[in-house]
Order: sequence, then structure tokens, then C-alpha cells
Amino acid sequence: MMDAPMTTLVFGHKSPDTDSTGSPLIWAWYLSEIKGTEAEAVLLGEPNTEAAFMLEKWDLDKPRIIEGVAADQPVVIVDTNNPAELPDGINDADIQAIIDHHKLVGGLETKGPIDIRIEPLACTATIMRKMIGADLAKAPEAVKGAMLSCILSDTLEFRSPTTTEEDKAVAEELAADLGVDIPSYAAEMFAAKSDVSAFSDSELLRMDSKEYEVGGKSFRVSVLETTSPETVLARKASLMETMPTVAVEDGVDQVLLFIVDILNEESTMLIPNELTKQVAEKSFSTVCGDGDTVVLPGVVSRKKQIIPNLAV
Repeated sequence: MMDAPMTTLVFGHKSPDTDSTGSPLIWAWYLSEIKGTEAEAVLLGEPNTEAAFMLEKWDLDKPRIIEGVAADQPVVIVDTNNPAELPDGINDADIQAIIDHHKLVGGLETKGPIDIRIEPLACTATIMRKMIGADLAKAPEAVKGAMLSCILSDTLEFRSPTTTEEDKAVAEELAADLGVDIPSYAAEMFAAKSDVSAFSDSELLRMDSKEYEVGGKSFRVSVLETTSPETVLARKASLMETMPTVAVEDGVDQVLLFIVDILNEESTMLIPNELTKQVAEKSFSTVCGDGDTVVLPGVVSRKKQIIPNLAV
């Protein structure tokens, strides 16, 4: 008697945002209900406040959180292809597919040929919409709601320079189908994202962050997207005190924190020391002076505007 096939785990990156929470749910539904492959959405950490809002709004169960994956465990990786953002031992798992919208990093190893879909779109869920095709008509409202939420989050309601016409068209299609007013719903999402009162400084610095190496220096690049930047800036002193501790604990040279003002489409970067000052001035052609912050007009996207410009 043959053993039953193992359930395929679907997950995104560590420090899961809305896309890395919603897209696993979307794809696990598609695999299970349409393709006949038993699949489960899981998370690599607690979802952020906006993702938690999405789960509650659409009555979706929070996926269970896993610490790692066993050897030969079938997995589908979404919203990343970077081993640093995935569990240790990921190359011992049986990677079945990768669906992503980030640059190809390298370092993942598979046990055989797999399906890989990486497109220059703002959101993984937009790619999934194309892959699911006409079968989306069979999806429950919760799956469509998750898809809409992912796109509005990753595009900052179409304000981000990563936004494409495809992302916008899919979001508008979903909103019309669900009877959702995009500006009103996006405002609810961003309000949820802006409520960070329950999080410690170290949690804030890690909440939406990714590690990058530039010019021989390693950075944890943290982004806090908010409609209330003054709420975060009120904690500026304690955040700057905590940044060196987080850097040491996470094995990086420096934490870079960008507070993205969604409505005014600008970022405020904290400047606690000479290294961050050097990075700000070389990366963004700005002058910091003696202040401990610098405003970067028009900078809202880590993927397209912050990371590509980082220099030391």
C-alpha cells in the first residue's frame, strides 16, 4: 500500500507582510481545490498588523507559524526567492515551485526541474491571478479579498513606482466583483498598518525588514509604511537607541530605518550615526547636516527606490 502524498506547504518570506500572508492562502486554495494537490498555507513569523487586519476582514484563519521545514517536505515558495528570507535547510526541502516578483537572488537548490514564475509586477498575487485564470470564478470571496488586499498593500494603493497597469487592472476587477470601494478599503488597511503601538522598538525594526549587503557592509533595511508618520517619529529616540542592539543580535553592521509616509509619498530616514549619514548622502544625493533624520521626497519603495540606490 502506497503512502499518502505529503501536504505541500506554501509560504512567503520571514517577517510576513500582507503579500506573504495572503499569497500563500491564495495558492494553497488553488492547489487544493482546483489542482487536487493537498496544500496548506503557513507563515514564517507573526503577520504584521495590516496582514492581521486582512485575515480578520475576510474571515480567514491565521495560518500556523513554522520554524523550519523537514528534509523532503514538498513546498511552494511565494513572494521571495532569497534563501536568507527562508527557513534554514530550505535546500533540503522538495521545492515544487517559486512564484515571485523580486529580482533573482540565487542560492536555492531544487531536487529536479520545477515551475518558476517571476514577473516584474508589484505583487505576487497579481501573478497568481494570471496563473489561476478562469478558475478564479470558483474562488470564495475570502480568497479574492486576500488577493485584492495583497495588491493594494504592495502598490500602496497604486502610489508605489512598482505599480503596473496589470496590478491596477486586477485590483479594480476584484474590487468590482467584491463590491469594494478601493479608496475606502485601502484607508482601512493603511490605518491598521499604522497602528504599531503594541510593538516594541526591536519588533518595529524587524517587522518589515530585509537583509542586504552593499559595499562590504551588511544592513537590515527596515521600512515602516504609515499614514501617521508622526506616531513612529515620536519614538525616534528609543528607536535609535535600539538600532545598534538589533544590528548586533542580527549579525549586521547597521539597521537602516525608513518611515514611509504613504499619503505624502515621502520617506524619513533615521540618522543615528556617521555610517547612516554616509549611506543617506551617497545613496540619495541628500545633505543630512547635523540632524538625526532626513526626508527623502518621492521615496516609497524599498524594492525599486531604496535597495537599488544603496551605497556606502
